Amino acid sequence: MEVLKFTLSGRTAFFKKPDVNTYYYFTYGNIHKIALLGILGAICGYSGYNSQSLGIDKTQTYPEFYEKLKDISIGIVPKNDKGYIPKKIQIFNNSVGYASKELGGNLIVKEQWLENPKWDIYILMDDNVPKDLKERLLKLRFKYIPYLGKNDHIADIKNIEIIEDAEQLYDIDKVDSLFIKEFFEIEKEDKDDDGLFDEEDIPVEGVTPYKYEEMIPISLEETTNKYNLETFIYTNSKLSALKNSKTYRCNGKNIFFF
Repeated sequence: MEVLKFTLSGRTAFFKKPDVNTYYYFTYGNIHKIALLGILGAICGYSGYNSQSLGIDKTQTYPEFYEKLKDISIGIVPKNDKGYIPKKIQIFNNSVGYASKELGGNLIVKEQWLENPKWDIYILMDDNVPKDLKERLLKLRFKYIPYLGKNDHIADIKNIEIIEDAEQLYDIDKVDSLFIKEFFEIEKEDKDDDGLFDEEDIPVEGVTPYKYEEMIPISLEETTNKYNLETFIYTNSKLSALKNSKTYRCNGKNIFFF
């Protein structure tokens, strides 16, 4: 199977959570599938939410980018340490006329931004992928500027390559990308009767086990276009498969596609 891979990064990113409090707008801790499809849609020239027709006749169930790309399979490998991306609250003024009805028309915005995010993105090149996406990425011929969540955060896309011989895996004990929690279980190390680990159970020297876990969007609900969430995990621990998955060996890494 052919897989298209590229590195996606930026100085900052903001993937807005719809649930906010009175004072701050929060971000998801990693890029999610909807945001990534938006980037691919910008590359191909598809329209977004602002062009979606949601009149009485409900002629468009989804925005164009999602309608055309929702069935592609992607894999995401966080490149920040242990999958955690630092966050910082940014405070700035929005003084456009429609921003606020307060006296003076100035809205003080407080947003939580990701700092120096970076991911390796994998796309399974099956029949669901638009025919021009591969060429557009390889030649950097983007229709619109891709952003990391909103237009304050320009995306940097580089290291684009084609992996020709990706092999689907069925016996899996390790995944090098984000994966949906329900597909795998993290194996626990067993102790002997004396309460000590066997020598083969001791982690490799200098390697500390880690686990990153977060609920992030995976799809859009049909009626309201709200996010459907799944729990994702990123870990270097040994795994046991709970159900069949679309996991491929890509340049020596086990990548979970969803």
